[in-house]
Amino acid sequence: MDILSEIIANKKKEVKAQKELYPIKLLEKSVFFEGEPVSLIKYLKRPDKSGVIAEIKRKSPSKGIINEHVSIERTSIGYMQAGASGLSILTDNHYFGGSAEDLKVARSFNFCPILRKDFMIDEYQVIEAKSLGADVILLIASVLDKKEIEKLGGLAQSLGMQVLLEVHDEKELINSISEKVNLIGVNNRDLKTFKTVVKTSFDLADKIPSEFLKVSESGLSEPQTIKDLKACGYQGFLMGETFMKNGRPERAAKEFIKQLV
Repeated sequence: MDILSEIIANKKKEVKAQKELYPIKLLEKSVFFEGEPVSLIKYLKRPDKSGVIAEIKRKSPSKGIINEHVSIERTSIGYMQAGASGLSILTDNHYFGGSAEDLKVARSFNFCPILRKDFMIDEYQVIEAKSLGADVILLIASVLDKKEIEKLGGLAQSLGMQVLLEVHDEKELINSISEKVNLIGVNNRDLKTFKTVVKTSFDLADKIPSEFLKVSESGLSEPQTIKDLKACGYQGFLMGETFMKNGRPERAAKEFIKQLV
């Protein structure tokens, strides 16, 4: 079993347990549930922002511990002050060291678009994302078929959230593209081998229909790469490890974003 299959198998167990602990009726009573989601697309298009979606990630299966004791409050506020266009918060605990509480903390301190970064496989998780204060959900084409993408994406959109569809190659793009998604992200990291090749984003740039905002994800560590991707039509850049490996991720983000001007 590859790591992605292992993660999904574990996620199914987690979701089943969560459903028993926190029924949907309880999630719908969250203080965040009735809130109006913030548009990530609008923030990514703002000329006073960088296009960077800054991620908070404590660890990963490929890198191990990255920044175990990060302050969600300080880092999330610092990211936005540095000029980020939005936040990405990992909520998977077992493999990435995140939690639902991380997202709630980030939400309580920031009025900006927040992506719930997790392995979404069930409608329950979409409702849960809204209850945590998320504005955007991630759907991964390599673990969902088109029917599932449309079901989960349609539910998210009905709740006012936007949907970032993640693809890794042209086949996934063709097989999963749908009006039930709002943004298309190209993950330069193969989730099965964890090999990262930024060329993937350049190769797929012209193949993504113009009605979808383009996001490049993973392996982005040089300002020049961001500038080159912008020239290819990308407006969003999901970055985590480049910042998180620094003791003060928000400072690393500030220095990086300065160089994009």
